Amino acid sequence: MRAPSFFFFLAVLLVHISLQCNAADSQLGSEKVTNLHFYLHDTLGGKDPTAVPVARAENAIPTAGNPVPFSSIYVTDDVLTEGPQRESKVVGNAQGMYISTAKKGLSLVLGMDFELTDGPYKGSSFVVYSRNPVMQGNGRELAIVGGRGMFRMARGFALLQTHYLDNANGDAIIEYNVTLLHH
Repeated sequence: MRAPSFFFFLAVLLVHISLQCNAADSQLGSEKVTNLHFYLHDTLGGKDPTAVPVARAENAIPTAGNPVPFSSIYVTDDVLTEGPQRESKVVGNAQGMYISTAKKGLSLVLGMDFELTDGPYKGSSFVVYSRNPVMQGNGRELAIVGGRGMFRMARGFALLQTHYLDNANGDAIIEYNVTLLHH
């Protein structure tokens, strides 16, 4: 008599585990993939900059060849547009900060919230927290670590290409190709 009740218990347990696995699989299957493309305008110079230095080491002085020296911390409110021209349609903004982390060359650690202000994802955002080795050239990959709104629980990556960089003052236009996984 004990053997049949053990096998019955085992069968019920296996059915329960199977149902749990199927439920987890269906939740993963509901994950969405969203691809975004835009240009970020980071302006350090002029009378209306979108990136402003808030701290740097005493001996870290910006120069024409090194406008963002090691240890510099900038706070940003950059514009996102459909095309590379500043007059292109504005689709969002990127607010946050970046820190110059390379003693030689230009490498930044970004912590930014990219909010879309137009289109089907208006009011939603994703967060980039990653190292951006600017001097590495095109095809740099940054990590996406979260989001809000329609991009809640987002993860993914952004591929960056420098469209324009002024080595004298640091102004830049960066093309972003973003792939998001979200619920």
